[in-house]
Amino acid sequence: MQHEAPSRDARRQAPATARNRDPILGVLREALPVSGRVLEIASGTGEHAVHFAAAFPDLLWQPTDPDPQARASIAAWREDAGLANLLDPLELDAAGEWPVAEAEAVVCINMIHISPWSATEGLMAGAARVLDSGRPLVLYGPYSRHDHPLEPSNAAFDEDLRRRNPEWGLRSVESVHACALDHGLEFDRLVEMPANNLMLVFRKR
Repeated sequence: MQHEAPSRDARRQAPATARNRDPILGVLREALPVSGRVLEIASGTGEHAVHFAAAFPDLLWQPTDPDPQARASIAAWREDAGLANLLDPLELDAAGEWPVAEAEAVVCINMIHISPWSATEGLMAGAARVLDSGRPLVLYGPYSRHDHPLEPSNAAFDEDLRRRNPEWGLRSVESVHACALDHGLEFDRLVEMPANNLMLVFRKR
């Protein structure tokens, strides 16, 4: 597979990353194994990948994204950081074929609400293929819950997403649980996060 040539000018920035990366890191410290390969799905700008690879020097961090401009941004951040354990970004669409056969953990941040439901189904199926028993799939983002009124900010965000694309929108924790279970991934824990976000941890049966 041919990789894009990185350029510092290709680096993108997501303002929310600086706010959420350390809270996410705190959960990852408890959920991730001590060594091995972490497969990050929908890595976006690449800022999370750099931050987490720096925090876990004994883990190989494999970023991926289906978008070539996102991969160019990831490659540029990777070149700038110079981290030996941060790998070249791979082209990967969660709903399609995965160019990775195995991983010790799968991480997916802020994808499920800005993609069709087929991407969530593909994420669960792919994670089940690459993970061994007991290994984690870790998700972060905004979700709805059947037993919780949707926060006003998340309700407005959900409406905006659905206006932009009818296939997008906040998914319920319950529907994500059910999809995971259908693919042999058992629910481990839910962690409340700042700004009305959640982290969900599943483990391969």
